[in-house]
Amino acid sequence: MVYSKRVDGRKFDQPREMEAKVGIIKRADGSAYFRIGKTIAIAAVYGPRELYPAFMQNPETGILRCNYDMMSFSVTERKRPGPNRRSVEISLVTENALMPVLDLSLFPNTVTDVFIQIIQADAGTRCAGISAAAMALADAGIPMKDLVAAISVGKVGDKIVLDLNKEEEDYKEGSTDIPVAVMPRNGEISLLQLDGDVSKDDLLQALKMAKKGCDEIYKIQRQALKEKYSGGNEDEL
Repeated sequence: MVYSKRVDGRKFDQPREMEAKVGIIKRADGSAYFRIGKTIAIAAVYGPRELYPAFMQNPETGILRCNYDMMSFSVTERKRPGPNRRSVEISLVTENALMPVLDLSLFPNTVTDVFIQIIQADAGTRCAGISAAAMALADAGIPMKDLVAAISVGKVGDKIVLDLNKEEEDYKEGSTDIPVAVMPRNGEISLLQLDGDVSKDDLLQALKMAKKGCDEIYKIQRQALKEKYSGGNEDEL
């Protein structure tokens, strides 16, 4: 099936409009807001703080604990409140995507909690949550060797496209969704999932496109942190 034009008029390699802010929740140790298109994620970090019960503590390093959830009103059909199998899976995926950039060895026997809430959903929610969480961890002052930027890429009809929206995810002729998280400084991938079928050549093209999209997100993330901490002087970051 030929997919000749995106439903929202974007180019095939063009992400949706993005916006990012940090320090939005004053009572959290770190927090961030990230919007891509109509999808909005808020992340809050609490910790490092002592982990209880004590048998869960690791004397050699701290523990990262992520909690992802979608607000009941974030989707057209009201979501049942509370965790479900999908949110538990995405919480674990988020931890795995963020851990490679963190150094929690300075905080043995502690836990750093990251709470991610999707307040409006239009596809790409796990990627938006990861991008928000990375900024919130930086805002909390957690030692990090890089940020993590995440975006979805996929195949809609016969085209590889960047940053699928809901209409493209639900494309009647079939689509493939590939969430990708990247550590932008070295280009390493910390998350790669695949929902659907895609050829090796298409996958390589998709990953190249995803890295380009993550570089754009990285600029937005840096700008948000720069505005809060360096008064607009990027050289200090």
